[in-house]
Amino acid sequence: MRYLLLFLLFVSLNLSAQEKLQILFLGDVMGHDTQINSARIDSTGEFDYHSCFRYIKDDMKSADLVIANLEVTLAGPPHKGYPQFSSPDTLADALKDAGVDALVMANNHCVDRRQKGLERTLKILDEKGIPRTGVFKDSLDRVKHNPLIIEKKGFRLALLNYTYGTNGIRVSAPNIVNQIDTAVMANDILIAKAKNVDDIIVCMHWGWEYQTKPNPEQKRLTQFLWSKGVKVVIGSHPHVVQPMHWEKDGHQDNIVVYSLGNFISNQRKAPCDGGVMAMVELTKAKDSTYISDANYQLTWVHTPIENGKKRFYVLPAKRFSDAAYWPDSVAKKRLNEYIAEASAVFKNNSNVSEKSFSILLNYLESKGVIKSKIEVVSQL
Repeated sequence: MRYLLLFLLFVSLNLSAQEKLQILFLGDVMGHDTQINSARIDSTGEFDYHSCFRYIKDDMKSADLVIANLEVTLAGPPHKGYPQFSSPDTLADALKDAGVDALVMANNHCVDRRQKGLERTLKILDEKGIPRTGVFKDSLDRVKHNPLIIEKKGFRLALLNYTYGTNGIRVSAPNIVNQIDTAVMANDILIAKAKNVDDIIVCMHWGWEYQTKPNPEQKRLTQFLWSKGVKVVIGSHPHVVQPMHWEKDGHQDNIVVYSLGNFISNQRKAPCDGGVMAMVELTKAKDSTYISDANYQLTWVHTPIENGKKRFYVLPAKRFSDAAYWPDSVAKKRLNEYIAEASAVFKNNSNVSEKSFSILLNYLESKGVIKSKIEVVSQL
């Protein structure tokens, strides 16, 4: 009977959301040396990242569309972390399995392994069937993937992506990396509009690292993009969260998330050890769309030592914060400190509130089927 009710709940939700699209944005996906070592299977020398997302994938899959920032290359061995990242290809497999539908790649680490690494990364993602944009093999590849057109549930979206730079490493011809240039961006937006899209999303790699407030350039570029008809602006790079503003005063219908922070990394200095998932809901009404909801869920990276190795688990922060059982009281303390730090930043939000994304767990908890705050955490 319980599972019949659960099935009916999902049917009801799907029927009521026929003209709605929920888009989930994830922050920086990084690959430091410790993460690579953690993913290595010692008996075979292969790599497996699936466990990293085991506690967050239910929340991710509650969305219709999931977009993440891939801040590593898949350049092949030697696999290394900072400062010139090359992660094992299986990181992409784990992201796709967890629910990631598309990757933005224009960031300061996209040419860490120069031309060979850039082109191999694109080849691997294409072979795995993961849509991508922001970085291109050549001009023909850019025409094909810029903007990236995504069609989902009757919506047709254009995704664009730009970075402030590439750590001083020159982009070798014919490779192209989308850099922040308002003339180029304005032209790309015109091209996107000509493709008969419902809305345009722009992901920006910008801002000052480790600063929890947007700088003047971020604010200026946001206003520029909004003025050109971009409805959704999503930021990355600072490695910490920054505020979100949804302007809906009757004359405007735009949202900016200045920085999502880290989704997964080995940056443990507070508050880099966590991030935020931002959900933007679009609703279609006749021939136009509008933002019908915007909310967020905090995430935190738990790094216990298991069998002599440091492990990485992305946790839905609030769901784990008041658990009755935590094997590591130090970790529990730090998790709650992170929640307080991020919550202080988000006091400056406009019209964007906190919300749990897990439909399944929320429903089962409400019906007393499980006590996930205890049972799930105890598995760690």
